[in-house]
Amino acid sequence: MNQTTTMTKEEQTGTGVVLEKARREKLRKIEELGFDPWGHRFDNHISIGKIRAMENQIVVDETTQHSSGPKIRAAGRIMLQRKKGKLIFLDLWDWSGKIQVLIGANQVGEKNWELAQCFDLGDIIGLDGELMRTRTGELSIAASDLHFLSKSLETPPAKFHGLTDPDLRSRMRYMDLVHTEGVLERMLHRVKIIQSVRNTLSNQGFVEVEGPTLHTIAGGAAARPFATHHNTLDIPLVLRIALELHLKRLLVGGMERVYELGRVYRNEGIDQRHNPEFTMLEVYQAYGDYCSMMDLTEQIILNALKATGQDFVITWSETEIDFTPPFARKTYDDLINEYTGIDPTNPNAIIEYAQSLCCDGIQIDVTGKHPDVVKNIVFEEKVEGNLIKPTFVIDYPASICPLTKRKQENPVIAERFELFVHGMELANAYTELNDPDLQEKLFNQQLAGQKTEDSMARMDHDFIRALRHGMPPAGGLGIGIDRLCMLLTNTASIREVILFPLQRPEN
Repeated sequence: MNQTTTMTKEEQTGTGVVLEKARREKLRKIEELGFDPWGHRFDNHISIGKIRAMENQIVVDETTQHSSGPKIRAAGRIMLQRKKGKLIFLDLWDWSGKIQVLIGANQVGEKNWELAQCFDLGDIIGLDGELMRTRTGELSIAASDLHFLSKSLETPPAKFHGLTDPDLRSRMRYMDLVHTEGVLERMLHRVKIIQSVRNTLSNQGFVEVEGPTLHTIAGGAAARPFATHHNTLDIPLVLRIALELHLKRLLVGGMERVYELGRVYRNEGIDQRHNPEFTMLEVYQAYGDYCSMMDLTEQIILNALKATGQDFVITWSETEIDFTPPFARKTYDDLINEYTGIDPTNPNAIIEYAQSLCCDGIQIDVTGKHPDVVKNIVFEEKVEGNLIKPTFVIDYPASICPLTKRKQENPVIAERFELFVHGMELANAYTELNDPDLQEKLFNQQLAGQKTEDSMARMDHDFIRALRHGMPPAGGLGIGIDRLCMLLTNTASIREVILFPLQRPEN
């Protein structure tokens, strides 16, 4: 790990060996003093955040200017250490904050003072003491007793350089959380966002379920799955690429408001908005439609903003985004017309426009493609990037939405929306198709010509059988939780909101 910006790899390795040897010598010394360097249960300590909130309990003697405060017990990691004669100053850190600790030789006694000589940056200690203020006014704990809780044998990142390499930060997330400013706060915001999503759904009568992660057939999305094998049953299996088809089975079974918030897996690329393992929310509401899902989506996001202490207007990637409700609702065709000027209902115009984009360096192969597929490529290239404010894009071409109910008055249009914010798709929802014969026909059309390794290359006959038993009209919604967390924490990369994103092996 880099200690300075100029050290060679060999110098770093040599220095690391020397530093570890010194730490192991202190480990031996701690044991000689009769302390367990790996600690024990440490009850009744108070978080540093709560300790700092007790500062108004400090009393200052007007004559001597000596301060005295409540007796407290604290625990945390040593982040900074400096010695001055018979006094040691520490910065002690836990996930709620940081505070200065004063360790005086006379105040802690001989044995504790010897123990303090064995402290290193990164060690985890406990202490009893008194809350006070120094002469310079800094809130501090004057230690009276010390407890050793865990020895750090590795040297932490250098104070001024820290963990700067993105790959190393993700790989060593345990150090990233401690030493990189804002990381722990961002991950805790993710926890609040997910809890808020669950609360919003629970308050509206939805129940959370757990579907299988191992599927015999990959379905519910167009994606390539991870394949595995079950030895006992001697059958091939895949990790789920979506949550949809099992949740719809539950609608058939009478669970009228149901959702799952869990991991899905897609054997595809890695970039700033994609990780092969990610967190998806899927929600299904019997007797609803895609308009019901728009209302629900808006409420989920607004409540998540509130849970993270934010107003309607936030900043993401240096752009101000206004979430003041209601969110804009615009049709797919109107947006194509707005940003391209072409008639989106004219297939020839769409093909000609797509071919003209080649002059702008955008390569679109229209050979053999359905005009609606080409139109969707045009939408992705020319429209999505302009959707900065939260915008529900509604009424997609039915031909590219095989799981969606068609509009009664215009069956070439599907009752589907996608929510875009800052050019990023955040949510996808349908009025769910519940006609088993039409669903089977559309599945067959979708499967035609697909490679066997692609998703949905096999018909899910049991799902069709479930629909034949009768699924109520319903609205369905999917939200990418990682992308929602990116948006609400002003984070540009999905890797920065996932604790342990997928990486190449270190060696």
